[in-house]
Amino acid sequence: MKILITGADGFIAKNLITHLQRDENLTLYLYTKKDSFNILEAYLKEVDFIFHLAGVNRPKEIQEFYEGNTNLTKTIVNILNSNGKNPPILFSSSTQVTLDNDYAKSKLEAENLLLEYGKKITCYIYRLPNVFGKFSKPNYNSVVATWCHNIANNLEIQINNKETQLNLVYIDEVIESFINTLKNRPEKNYIEIQTVYKKTLGEIEELLYKFKENRKTLVMPEVGSGFKRALYATYLSYLSVDDFSYSLEGHEDERGTFYEVLKTTDNGQFSLSTTAKGIARGGHYHHTKNEKFLVVKGEAVIQLRHILTQEIIEYRVSSKKMEVVEMIPGYTHNIKNIGSDELILLLWANENYKHDKADTYFLEV
Repeated sequence: MKILITGADGFIAKNLITHLQRDENLTLYLYTKKDSFNILEAYLKEVDFIFHLAGVNRPKEIQEFYEGNTNLTKTIVNILNSNGKNPPILFSSSTQVTLDNDYAKSKLEAENLLLEYGKKITCYIYRLPNVFGKFSKPNYNSVVATWCHNIANNLEIQINNKETQLNLVYIDEVIESFINTLKNRPEKNYIEIQTVYKKTLGEIEELLYKFKENRKTLVMPEVGSGFKRALYATYLSYLSVDDFSYSLEGHEDERGTFYEVLKTTDNGQFSLSTTAKGIARGGHYHHTKNEKFLVVKGEAVIQLRHILTQEIIEYRVSSKKMEVVEMIPGYTHNIKNIGSDELILLLWANENYKHDKADTYFLEV
């Protein structure tokens, strides 16, 4: 299938292209405002489907709204009609079309042109709210892009009213819907993105600063799903290439080292320790706190003893077999390096360490 994408150097188009170009059955024709109408006409004679994503939303002159939104759409429709072509067109419009401004009017006029053209074949109109995600240009028309860029790069942000609410859609969910429309061709003109996030500026600001502070606090918000997942991915995409890594502050003594790596808000923390040859570490128990030990380098013996009995349970573990050993509440425990080299241990605890409430009591095994 041959597909034309207008506005191919724009934010939404860049994300769409990265998905479509993985399909060997698709041939992409990419059109930008730098290209001539002759190129556009040649493409329109070839293609089977059009993603019309080109548009103007921040021009120097008002007339540019109509040139980039209405007139370009009219040109596309006229070329198709004059050549007897009628491929489906998917158009990125805006929820602002109900407003009384030139951007809204130019988008609405483009919609009406496509609805008239769509009497021959279904056209698909997406009235998108604020779209956020990677590749969006900061300091342009997206507060999320601007704030992600500024906070990630230690620049100040401006906020007038933290209670202002935005309707937001994430770029990956937009692209998923676009591709679904391409494949399934629903019989309706207007299509909505299923998940719209309603967030205040204050909520977005707070989350972004938590993401930034994570490198110091090590506390990571719940970024596994929903809006936080999408916003965190977006924030990361604006980090400077010199800022992809960061150092951890650890503790070191004659036994080895200990580093806290990552803390979660409600599922504990991950840590890493090294232990010198022949050294044992631990010798304590917890009443409620529990841990998981995984040797990722070396060989060790892990001993656990019930604090009310003399029963000792022993595990010999090594990096040759990925085996997790649970540190059970009510059992004092230790781990000893019995290998010929340094021991490296990955640890998970179900709660973040609190110095004043550590739930750690020393008792030798």
